[in-house]
Amino acid sequence: MQNLINKIKKTVSLSSEAEKYIHSIAKEKTVLKGEVLIREGQIVKKTFFVNHGSLRSFCIDKEGKEHTLQFAIKDWWISDFMAIFNYEPALLTIECITDASVIEFNFQKLDEIYLQFPEFELFQRKNLERHVVSLQKRILNQLQLTALERYNLFLEEYPDIEQSISNYHIASYLGITQQSLSRLRSEIAKK
Repeated sequence: MQNLINKIKKTVSLSSEAEKYIHSIAKEKTVLKGEVLIREGQIVKKTFFVNHGSLRSFCIDKEGKEHTLQFAIKDWWISDFMAIFNYEPALLTIECITDASVIEFNFQKLDEIYLQFPEFELFQRKNLERHVVSLQKRILNQLQLTALERYNLFLEEYPDIEQSISNYHIASYLGITQQSLSRLRSEIAKK
């Protein structure tokens, strides 16, 4: 929990009352590999801050193929924000892909913090700005970069994750097959 508090304090001055409130609405959890935190179709009321480990959000298309939208690693937030903000059932599934420690928040209680502690709004706005920028970059990269360029960018953005997750998840994130991922790795190894 202190990791999150320190992260918040880098952006805003946090009173001891605000810190106590955050502790009161937070729930630290250990999550095992394979555990699902949010399932497609359910009503979403929670958001998660990752202390350590790796999670992913994904959707399944009409043919049953998985598409990984995001990986969440240390100090990242993850949820189905479309479902939360649009008050609709989840379109995404949030799955733990390594054993992890997360801080779980009921989104409504987290949202109420702005009324009691307005300084927290700056922190959360900065988080949302980073999230929007990250998603826009991801969309543009999928549209404009080659598979090799996307893979190299993945290695830069997630330097420690490749060894601990399956090739299937990486390929799904990159929008390529596992065979194409193997070819890319062979290409890189030859250089």
